[in-house]
Amino acid sequence: MIPFLDLKAQYQSIKSEIDAAVLGVLASGQYILGEEVIRLEQEFADYCNVKHAIALNTGTSALHLSLLAAGVGPGDEVITVPFTFVATVSAICYTGATPVFVDVEPMTLTMDPAQLEAKITSRTKAIIPVHLYGQMADMDGIMEVADHHQIPVIEDACQAHGARYKGARAGSIGASGCFSFYPGKNLGACGEGGIAVTNSDEQAKTMRMLRDWGQEQRYHHLLKGFNYRMDAIQGAILRVKLRHLEAWTEARRSHGRRYSSLLAGSPHLRTPVEVPERRHVYHVYAIRSHDRDGLQRVLAAEGIPSGLHYPIPVHLQKAHADLGYQVGDFPVSEAAAREVLSLPIYPEMPVQHVDQVAAALEYAYVS
Repeated sequence: MIPFLDLKAQYQSIKSEIDAAVLGVLASGQYILGEEVIRLEQEFADYCNVKHAIALNTGTSALHLSLLAAGVGPGDEVITVPFTFVATVSAICYTGATPVFVDVEPMTLTMDPAQLEAKITSRTKAIIPVHLYGQMADMDGIMEVADHHQIPVIEDACQAHGARYKGARAGSIGASGCFSFYPGKNLGACGEGGIAVTNSDEQAKTMRMLRDWGQEQRYHHLLKGFNYRMDAIQGAILRVKLRHLEAWTEARRSHGRRYSSLLAGSPHLRTPVEVPERRHVYHVYAIRSHDRDGLQRVLAAEGIPSGLHYPIPVHLQKAHADLGYQVGDFPVSEAAAREVLSLPIYPEMPVQHVDQVAAALEYAYVS
């Protein structure tokens, strides 16, 4: 059996560091925010080359607070893509604003900047590109339209820790960037976690208050806030893992290149494209096939799990039927939802397992 993801293997590789960090927090008696979270914020801000990082309880909270800090509220519109995890859209709905979709590019499955201009209205208050699967969207094209209309861009970088666009880190180009530390992410906590990054002093201050019940100092509530604080244990664990992130990213990239090399000759598959001047960090290695479901069955018979990220685009989810979208409104997203299949990939994955998965895919078409 080849695991899709092996979190135990990662823990075993740095067990002594993680155990010491956790025990340190337990001994400190400081379990919410505190020194470990403050240090994580400083170190992650340095990693992203930004002024501020605000540690939170989830990546969804990072999106929510980034929107609020940008002034988004009821009656506003926020433009994003339908081919993403639903949290991107839920965060918009939390503010009372209306999600407005543009389709994705066929090659990268990230926001198509050519479609942005037509969706901008006087109510548009933010744009959220999603750096899907670990590759950044076309930020030059998106920022050109956003800057022209003076609309803030909030980067959904929840799958893109360490990704780059022309040398700039994910999260550092827009008004703010949002990351998830869900356990399976490239930088994952041992529980829930998230972080928002920004170069704006004002937005950072607002987000820090909003995450802690809107208080600037204890029992002085200037805003109607939330309980979005990060646990100190997660902060300590993430500080340890951040030191290993670049090595893990290179391992993912090596596996991604090997998959692409081994599968390059198949006339039945499309492998991911790494656009020049964009550093893909392969949170997901997603192939495309017109017989996606058949391939998944063949892999399962060989003991190889695979994933569907994501089989139903958000505009066709029942929860968002009130937005009034129909089948056919976003054909590129809908085709991707039918064709994308995620293969096992994680830093500690043996190279032989990459070869086995590729061989099983080849077998699927000759058997």
